[in-house]
Amino acid sequence: MAPISDRSTAVPAPRPVRLPSWSAPANDGDGGDGSRVRENPTTPVWALVAVGVLSTAALAAVCWGAGHLHADPPLQLATRFLHLVALVVGLGSVLAVDWFALLWMLGRRRLNDVLRTASALQVPIWLGLAGLIVTGLFLRPDVASPLTRLKLGLVLAITLNGLYAHWLGQRLDRYTDARVPRALRIRSGVAASVSQLGWWGASLIGFLNGHP
Repeated sequence: MAPISDRSTAVPAPRPVRLPSWSAPANDGDGGDGSRVRENPTTPVWALVAVGVLSTAALAAVCWGAGHLHADPPLQLATRFLHLVALVVGLGSVLAVDWFALLWMLGRRRLNDVLRTASALQVPIWLGLAGLIVTGLFLRPDVASPLTRLKLGLVLAITLNGLYAHWLGQRLDRYTDARVPRALRIRSGVAASVSQLGWWGASLIGFLNGHP
């Protein structure tokens, strides 16, 4: 009978499973794992509300002005080109930010990567949106059309959602060294979804109406 070896068989230690950020447990105070939450100042809510009201008034003024401006064909051609450029700049920047945000939620990127990308592309996003609104003045939009009104509603939603996303980014910056609360992660996902639906919806309606 063969002797029984007294050596214990080595069992490899299980590898830790890396969970995506959205599956982390909810917490609303500190990091939950001993990490500390930074107290960074955020833009006052009243300031964001004021910018939102001014943006709504500006969009209404553009709608009024579009019915009183009559651009000649060369100016319309140049405006269409600039309108397309603004769309590429704005939508491309939004896609980049939301792509990094998706990778973060899947655990493939750090929160710092998302915040740096959003900070770097914030100016192109707002310039693209402003360019779309200004150049739209000269494209003779049919404000009485239901599709045009839907597009204007989407543009307004994009603008207000962008202000909300700015506030969310400042909140998220507090948790670069801590677990992000589940409620804040859900709000970030909703804001990204609204952004994508708004940009793609407005672009699709623009092409259906004959311009981007």
